Amino acid sequence: MTGIAGIAQRMSQIQALVAPVVVVRATTTVGATAGTSFADALADEVARTTPAPSAPSAARLNGDGVPTELAAYGNGKIPASALQEVGTTGHRLWAPAAEALTGLISAAAADGVTVGITDSYRSYAGQVDVAQRKGLYSQGGLAAAPGTSDHGWGMAVDLDLGSAAQAWMRAHGAEHGFVEDTPREPWHWAYTP
Repeated sequence: MTGIAGIAQRMSQIQALVAPVVVVRATTTVGATAGTSFADALADEVARTTPAPSAPSAARLNGDGVPTELAAYGNGKIPASALQEVGTTGHRLWAPAAEALTGLISAAAADGVTVGITDSYRSYAGQVDVAQRKGLYSQGGLAAAPGTSDHGWGMAVDLDLGSAAQAWMRAHGAEHGFVEDTPREPWHWAYTP
């Protein structure tokens, strides 16, 4: 949840928690004892009902679904320190995506399936080059407009997939956080934190 909608939802959750606590304190019958202060009762109730925080990468996406830690750099401008190699392939992605893809490739191999990588993180200059060579997707080509590609966030890969590997990806990719999200490009898989 991001922005105002997320704040409004959390405020509603807190209000729902506070209302029962006020009633409990006033009647001193359910869950509170005569000596319990409102602040203590509120703290106990919030601690009891607030879920544990989720993984930082999953909880901090901007309105476009881009991890805020990456959005600060800009598409195609991710520093090497924010990227991680996928296994020993030489290809790099945003660290959580690289870890997930490394696990995916291992799981596929355990099932006797080979999943290869043909492209991963793409710098802005790399996106310009691909757009010039392959044309823009919006005009019938195969490249996103430079500065808009999931490759530029280190969150997409182009995979080398035979028919068995393509079937395996369609059956198991989402289990590892990867979705086939680009029509006309069955090799393009995006990581969804």
